[in-house]
Amino acid sequence: MRVAERTTHDAGAPARVPTEPAAHAATRPSRRRGRNREGLEAGRRGTRALLWVLLATAMVLYGFPFLYLLFTSFKTPIDTIAVPPTILPREWTLENYTNALGRGGVLASFINSVQTAIISTVLSLVLAVPAAYGITRYKTLSGRIFIMAALVTRMVPPVAIGIPLATMMASIGLSDTPIALSIAHTTISLPLSIWLMSSFFEAVPNDLEEAATVDGCSRLGALWRVVIPVVSGGIAVTAIFAFLASWNEFLFALLMTAIRSQTTPVVIANFQTQFGLDWGSMTALAAVYSIPVILLTLLLQRKIVAGMTLGAVKG
Repeated sequence: MRVAERTTHDAGAPARVPTEPAAHAATRPSRRRGRNREGLEAGRRGTRALLWVLLATAMVLYGFPFLYLLFTSFKTPIDTIAVPPTILPREWTLENYTNALGRGGVLASFINSVQTAIISTVLSLVLAVPAAYGITRYKTLSGRIFIMAALVTRMVPPVAIGIPLATMMASIGLSDTPIALSIAHTTISLPLSIWLMSSFFEAVPNDLEEAATVDGCSRLGALWRVVIPVVSGGIAVTAIFAFLASWNEFLFALLMTAIRSQTTPVVIANFQTQFGLDWGSMTALAAVYSIPVILLTLLLQRKIVAGMTLGAVKG
């Protein structure tokens, strides 16, 4: 009877629920997720910190030569040749700038550099835009061969074609002129301009041109009214690269100019005194010569960013 009573009592009693182990089991996944999130956040912070360190190191390595040039331009003539050299000037002075800008031919060399760079940039864009458009839209075998040939010509060292170009320009009466130097600079910037514009045209969908042709535009009309505005950022990027290729070029300017069309890099290289190179005047004129390029880059900053991100929104 007692055994039966115990069984009936146990059967009528409510079953015990193991609450504590179930609660622990429920909290384990949440704890794991919390740890995973903390690990991911820590990894992201570490990656971000590493990227900032690398960026700061690259900025220091890239910007230090220009900062040293800038500081040297404010040094006295004795400090520019001091051994060991100092980074900051012991005595700040503007003597180097007055000497450099006061020399004869400096202003004319600036004008020649601007003329040559503008003409070379315009020639490069006028030739590169239709060439790149035809290569990317028609996609023929000859177009592929042409763009590969343009890349091969980019690999040819300028010294290999400098003397023949100078001889050719002298034979047609263009020696010592900005036109001749601009044509020579175009041979440097044109292959790169074609490659850049080809990548930008590739990022433009064909649907835009098809819609323009449905509305009545011709192929050239669609290029001018639809495609060119879309790749305006890429054109700005290409223009800056072409401008820099002409602005910083030295070898062709040395071989093909004498007095009338000398550019500023050649004039800077000719800064000499009876004691050697005039480092103070050279660095001062080089610092002034860098200002137009910096201003141009700042003015076209939005176009540059738009051109660099054009391929990211393809299709």
